[in-house]
Order: sequence, then structure tokens, then C-alpha cells
Amino acid sequence: MESGQYLNLVPWVVFMPVIGLVINLLFGKRFGETFSGVVGSLASGLSFIVSVLVAMGLAAHPEAAIVTLGEWITIGALQVHWAFRVDTLSVVMMLVVSGVGTLIHIYSIGYMHSDVRHNGDPERFTRFFVYLNLFIASMMTLVSADNFLMMFVGWEGVGLCSYLLIGFWFEKGKNGTGNAEAAKKAFITNRIGDFGLLIAMFMIFKYFGSFQFDTVFGQAAQVAQAHPGAMLAITLFMLLGVTGKSAQIPLFVWLPDAMAGPTPVSALIHAATMVTAGVYLVARSSAFYALVPTAQTVVMWIGGLTAFFAATIAIGQYDIKKVLAYSTISQLGFMVAAVGMGATVAGMFHLVTHAFFKGLLFLAAGSVIQGVERGLHHAHGAGELDPQDMRNMGGLRKVMPVTFWVYLIGGLALSGIVPLAGFFSKDEILAAAYHGQPALFILLVISAFMTAFYMGRQLVMVFFGKPRSAAAEGASESPKVMTIPLIILAGLSIIGGVLNLPGVHTLEHWLSHTLGEGEPAEFIWLVAGLSLILALAGLGLGWLVYAGKLSKADAPDPMKSKLGPVFTGMEHKWWVDEFYQTLILNPYKAFSEFMANPVDLGVIDRIGGGLAAGARSASEGLSKIQNGFVRSYALWMLIGLVAIMTYLILK
Repeated sequence: MESGQYLNLVPWVVFMPVIGLVINLLFGKRFGETFSGVVGSLASGLSFIVSVLVAMGLAAHPEAAIVTLGEWITIGALQVHWAFRVDTLSVVMMLVVSGVGTLIHIYSIGYMHSDVRHNGDPERFTRFFVYLNLFIASMMTLVSADNFLMMFVGWEGVGLCSYLLIGFWFEKGKNGTGNAEAAKKAFITNRIGDFGLLIAMFMIFKYFGSFQFDTVFGQAAQVAQAHPGAMLAITLFMLLGVTGKSAQIPLFVWLPDAMAGPTPVSALIHAATMVTAGVYLVARSSAFYALVPTAQTVVMWIGGLTAFFAATIAIGQYDIKKVLAYSTISQLGFMVAAVGMGATVAGMFHLVTHAFFKGLLFLAAGSVIQGVERGLHHAHGAGELDPQDMRNMGGLRKVMPVTFWVYLIGGLALSGIVPLAGFFSKDEILAAAYHGQPALFILLVISAFMTAFYMGRQLVMVFFGKPRSAAAEGASESPKVMTIPLIILAGLSIIGGVLNLPGVHTLEHWLSHTLGEGEPAEFIWLVAGLSLILALAGLGLGWLVYAGKLSKADAPDPMKSKLGPVFTGMEHKWWVDEFYQTLILNPYKAFSEFMANPVDLGVIDRIGGGLAAGARSASEGLSKIQNGFVRSYALWMLIGLVAIMTYLILK
């Protein structure tokens, strides 16, 4: 097959995971865990292979190609095809989603083998891989779509999958409903964002008459000139969708609660799939945002403020996954700020490298959690302490050496230590801000320092010092089916920076075929040096504050005495959930109760009840006519005949 013909394979990036989930639905439980895990992983892996082949074909012919399966919707002027778009931007996303997603699938074979037994329901193993394959299929639909409507199908699909996977153990959690509540919170919060995207799509069809990307973006300049207010509204409504999917202010509150799902779910959501959708949407719609400076400014500051705000919260968390969750929100803020500034390549570069090291960190956190759970089991203390609470850990580098080293690599990459991937991608964003947005630059630099600090804090609390519980002391390393994907992701976190090295700009040149030619990202030694110094300072400060200070699990956090009420605010997530509860949820519940009792039961139900009673009375009256006596029927016939004759005579 010629390289150009590889492009026609693109529908298989969606079909492969769909085939995998269908096979597991039909035969998974019958043939057992190994079969389900292999089928699910193979389906995602084949999707990755197809993505590689498509990338090879695109490298030979970099111009965008459209592969149409058929006509989808035709209603009047609305014509939508089920069509796949192959360009350099979509292929980057395909490779990241399927590549990192496959490693997560393989890791899940080992993780879920223990998790389903720990939670007392081995029958759910196959269901988990069905959901994972559906997640990959939905995300691949989103990033490969050639029009907004098809993209929205994938957009909603990943929302559904997040609901299913966050609530995978729906009967677990606080009061037996905590996980179900977390899933519901994610679903409802994202519906708010999805409403914004839907309004943007309706406006796009009104002003452009199409959903197809080339048609819409080709008319963007004319529409922006003729209807500037409409273009501003479209981009801002899109941003509402971005704040939902990519967990930005004000709709970020669902993402930390998403930790209720099994750890591979956290990795899939945070690293490769759902949260990257919003960044991808702005990158795909860069032709819109370039024409609306006001929208660009709003996007930029939403990202910058989110990066800073979430980093402050991460400092005060004790759950190993919650720290990483707020870190994800913060790093997404960096990406959103970048695409808002017009530094779209820098934002996409950070999206790719973040998928490597954040996927690594979440999966390594899962390894830590299960290691502590094994220690709990050996200590005969199952259920006596939280295996995700970092205060119950300590000293794990000795008993879990592979997990320690890969976690260290991921933590250093996230902190921005040279020559790891995070250093280069974060530096490009800081350099873009340094050129034209000095206030944003300062905000992002402070956020980067806090990132290094909370990662230093986490590394010390989890891996260094002496074990602070019998569970940590009895912890053991995870099986190879879990550690091998960790090692691969660690390798990608080390070398990922080569994708867009200063002076080479490989990713920049690749994406220029889709995003247009721009000025190559400039490497600024001052910015790079400052970033590295602050990263080292943050890590060092984390070591100085926490090393040797937590001798037992209930020891007070050293930061409490230093920051006082500020740390209390960080620890309580600045009471944002409580604020939303008071401002929105409680009034909504009160209003719904009012509508349910005085209005629904008191008025509407009474009207319905009155109509029913009237119908019942009428039927009872008429039933007396049908009494079964022939003489009664003859009498009524006579009365009817007399009535008819009287009418005719009078007429």
C-alpha cells in the first residue's frame, strides 16, 4: 500500500476500539479476565498502529485530506457527512490518545485484577475494558471529525464515558453514594459547558450555513467583519464548553472528584482524553480566535488564573491523586493560556508532553496505592486507614524502587527540570507570555514555582523518610504488567522534548500545515534559566520544609504553622464547593421543592385529579344507561325516536 493510501485507513482509529468493546460485550465474561484485557488492549493498540500509518501517509502528503464514510444528516440547507479529517493537528491527537491510551489499557490488566477483588466484585473486570474502549472510540471520533456536529458526538461520548468510569464503583464512597455523587457532579458540570458549545454551534450554522471546518473557517474573516458581535459570542460560548471539558474556572470543580474512579480512569481522563478536548477545540478554532482579540484575552486570563488558583490548592492536599488532579487543572491552565495568546503550537506541545508525564504520575500513583493496600492486607488492617493519604506513606522508595524512580522522573518533568520534556514545553509557554503579556508571565512563573514545590512535597511525603504506617512498611512493588507501561512513559517523559527542540521546531513545522506558518518559538535563555532556577528552588523548598518533619501519620503539616489561615484555605480548596452549594445548589433545591410541593402537588396534581374525578363521575352516570335490561334499552330508543321526530316537526 502506498503511503498516501494509508490516509483511507483513518476510520479504523474509531472502528478498532468499537470492535474491541463489542467482542468483550459478547464474549468477555465467558472467556475471563485475560481475554478481556488482551482484547481491550489490542483494540486500542491497533488504533494506535492505524494512527501511525495515517501519520506516515500524511508525512508524504501533508495537505489535509477528508475521508467520507457517507451522508449523515440532510435537512433543508443542513447537510452533514460522517467524514474524517486527516491533518497534522488531528493526527497528533490521534497518536497521543491511542498511544498513551494503549499503555493505560495494558496497565489496567494488572491494576483491575487487584481492584475488582479489593472491591469485592470480580465480574466487573470485563465491563471496565468495555468502558475504556468506548472512551478511546469517543475521543478518536472527537479529534478526527471534519465538522462540528460529528465532533460534538465524540464530545458527548467522552462525557458519558467519564460518568460511567468515575462512578464505576457507584456503591462505594462516602455514605455508600460518594462515587455516584462524583460521577453525577462531573456529568452535570459538563452539561453546563456543553450548553455553551451547542449555542456556539447553532450560531455557526446561522451565520455560516455549515458545520464543515473548511467551509466555516474559510468564511471566518468575512463573517467577523460583517457580524463582529456574533463572532465574539461564538468564541465566548465555545470557551464555556472549554471550561467544562478542560476543567477551567469556573467549571473545574468536577475534576478533583473524578478521582473516585479507578486510577487508570484518572490517568485516561487527565492525560490523554477528556480534558485535552477543550484545548484541542480552541486550537482547531484558532482561525476564529485570531479574529477576536477580546475572546483571546478572556481565554488567556481564564487559563492563567486557573493555573495559579489550582496550584495553590494542590499545595494543601493529602490525597496522592487529589494533588495530581489539581496539578492537571493547573497545567491545563498553562495550555489554555498558551492557545489564548495565539501560541497554539506551544499549547499543543505542552498537551503532548503533559500526556506523557501526567499519565506516568497517575499510573505510578495507582501503583503506590495498590502497594499500600497490599501492605494493609499483610498487616491485617484492611480498611483501617486511607491508602491514598500521603500521611500514611513514607519510605516507599525502598520497597517500591521501580515505582519510585518512574515517579521521580514524572515529578521532575512536571516541575520543569532540564532536559526532561516538561522543561521544553513549559518554557515555550513562558517565552510566549514574556514577549507580550508581562502580567500573565509573572502569574505563570509563580504557578510554575508552586508546581515544583507541591511535587517536592509529594515526593518527600510518599517516598522518603521512615514508613508512617504498618501498611507503608509492608508495601511491595507492583507486577510487571503495571511497571512496564510506567517505564515506557518515563522514557517518553525524558525524551519528549525532542518533539519541538529549540532550533529544530519539528512539531512547529508539522503543525504549520494545519495552523499556518508562524514565527518559530524563540528560546529565551533568561526565561529558561529563571524557570529552571525556580523549579529547583521549589523542589528544594519542598525538601527543606517536609524532609524529616513528618515522623508519624498524625503529625501536623509543617506548612500550617508557617502559612496559618492561608494553608487552611488551600487545604479546604478555598471553599469553592461550599460557595457553589450556597449560591447555586441550595437555592435550586429550595426552588425545586417549592415547585414540587405547592405548585406540582398543590395545583397541577389537583387539576389532573379534578379532571380524572369528572371523567369518573361522567362514566358512572353513563354506566347506569348500560344496565343490561332490554326494557331499559327499548325505553331509551323510544325517547330517542321521539326526540328526533320532534326536531323534524319543529324544523
